[in-house]
Amino acid sequence: MAPSVVHAVSNTSPVNYLILIDEIGILPQLYGQVLVPQAVVNELGHVESPSIVKNWAAQPPAWVKVGIPTSKPDTTLADLGAGERDAILLAQEVDGSFLIIDERAGTREAANRGLLITSTLGVLDAAADRGLIDIRQAVSRLLATSFRIRRDIVESLLEKHESR
Repeated sequence: MAPSVVHAVSNTSPVNYLILIDEIGILPQLYGQVLVPQAVVNELGHVESPSIVKNWAAQPPAWVKVGIPTSKPDTTLADLGAGERDAILLAQEVDGSFLIIDERAGTREAANRGLLITSTLGVLDAAADRGLIDIRQAVSRLLATSFRIRRDIVESLLEKHESR
């Protein structure tokens, strides 16, 4: 089945967590090419990142396009990290794209700008909808990392897929 979206732009945390739970391969299956800012690659390659994440960042797969936004950040982005800021700017610059982001402040700012948004859980949900993953196993692995989410959100997602 062809990817449903040509361009997704991702912030650091979704890529980080998908690598950690060994589900990073669902991104090209769902979205084709994924655009990440150079700032995200830099954050993933940080000295304190897990080795598996640093190794991925050192040689991203062919379906990853690394970019630098051409527009200058405005003051509403001043409190965001470099990866969040640049991901929002790139998502604004690429027609038909949407943003994969988890952080609350970045999500709020992206929504204020009218961007289409999903999250790590949203990616896992979409992958489960297409039969690409076992959602219960993927969420279990995700919750075993430092990923934090309200339990009721997780339970609602799992219930949705159990009722199918």
